[in-house]
Order: sequence, then C-alpha cells, then structure tokens
Amino acid sequence: MDRTEIEKRVVKVVCGVLGCDAETVTPDSHFVFDLGAESTQSVELVAAFEGEFNIEMDEDAALEVQTVGGAVEFIAKYV
Repeated sequence: MDRTEIEKRVVKVVCGVLGCDAETVTPDSHFVFDLGAESTQSVELVAAFEGEFNIEMDEDAALEVQTVGGAVEFIAKYV
C-alpha cells in the first residue's frame, strides 16, 4: 500500500472520529491543536486506525503521534 492510499484512509478515519472536514485536514494538522481532539478521542483514533488497516499498533507509541502526517508514517511501518 502506498503512502497516498494510507494518507487518504487516515484522513477518512480522522474525519469520522473527530467530525472534521477532509478539506481542512493536512499532513501538518495537529490532532489536538488544529483538529480539536480530546484525550478520549486520541484512544478512539488509535482503535479506528487499527480497524481501518487491520493492524495492531503499540498503543503507547501511537498515542505519542501528534499530526496526521505522523500517523501516516507510523501506520506505514505496520502495513
């Protein structure tokens, strides 16, 4: 799976969990500061990424990821 496909799917998940518009999400978008994620939503994002990509991630490491681009890079290691 290429990075473009991963990024599209990450944006889809982010918008689904956080209720934001895909047009407002960029690789530099910070989950908390730009997209308004709360701590419980961060855990939801990890679970949703695992479901979307059918992977199991290190949850502590995944929760350290702060941006959409960071999530793409992190998930790329698992797929």
